[in-house]
Amino acid sequence: MNGVLVVDKPSGMTSHDVVDIVRRLARTRRVGHTGTLDPLATGVLVLLVGPATRLSRFVTESTKVYRGVVRFGETTTTYDADGEIVERWPVDLDLATVRALLPHFHGEILQIPPAYAAVKVRGKRAYALARQGHEVALEPRPVTIHTIEVLKWNSPDLTIEVVCSPGTYIRSLAHDLGQKAGSGAHLLGLRRTATGHFTLEDARTIEGLEELRAEGRFAEALLPPHAALSDMPMVALTPAEEQVVRYGQVVALEPPGNPDRLQAHNQAGQLVAVLRRLEDGSYRPILVLTPSIDEAGDSRA
Repeated sequence: MNGVLVVDKPSGMTSHDVVDIVRRLARTRRVGHTGTLDPLATGVLVLLVGPATRLSRFVTESTKVYRGVVRFGETTTTYDADGEIVERWPVDLDLATVRALLPHFHGEILQIPPAYAAVKVRGKRAYALARQGHEVALEPRPVTIHTIEVLKWNSPDLTIEVVCSPGTYIRSLAHDLGQKAGSGAHLLGLRRTATGHFTLEDARTIEGLEELRAEGRFAEALLPPHAALSDMPMVALTPAEEQVVRYGQVVALEPPGNPDRLQAHNQAGQLVAVLRRLEDGSYRPILVLTPSIDEAGDSRA
């Protein structure tokens, strides 16, 4: 088993729960996800299976798209509907007032993650410390919110679509919107609709994956490893260039546009390496893959 698997995560499962299920279905421990979804959230969870797990960092860096419902008038311990309600306020907001708040959160901003988050504090997960009753003080982190679009306003609930950088907490965005509005708010529901170029159209349900395994067709759910790099231009190496790259050496290439990164394939169409452009215009491999990673997703090693 080797490739990319896009799962439509159901609500109530952790991302690691989904990883465990796929490990069982794929019959390999070598499975990893490329961006955590909270248990409440649903939608696109990109997993890498087999040798393709080495490509994780390139998917993790991808832009995310979310559709969320923000409920004004209530704050919770977790900043979402899974937490206990901390405070309630009356809501006296109209759509124009709500829209006027959104520009404060456009662009690069500093965002404080929720106390119940997977980030580590003193070597432990913040949510674990919070559940033990410890005060969790997390540092603000830069994130980028490219767009926030209002889809629906049905007071006190606001449905929005957010396009943002990895590492953005939509729970924190909901909480901060409530603070800005003076009424408090939390995230009522969340669905990730895209990670990079992977969308819900690419996603498989857990039930569908179980059926494929029962029919002995689970591998059909996997996209080829190079799908993890679809946002990256591709170059075909000559046999001599492939040998140079496999030894981790610099190779002289002149791809159109001279991009900063390239996915390099050999003459058989196999993904060989990810290359980074140097100041002199040549390319150095930053990740070299074994011959077992190929377009068919075979594992020959």
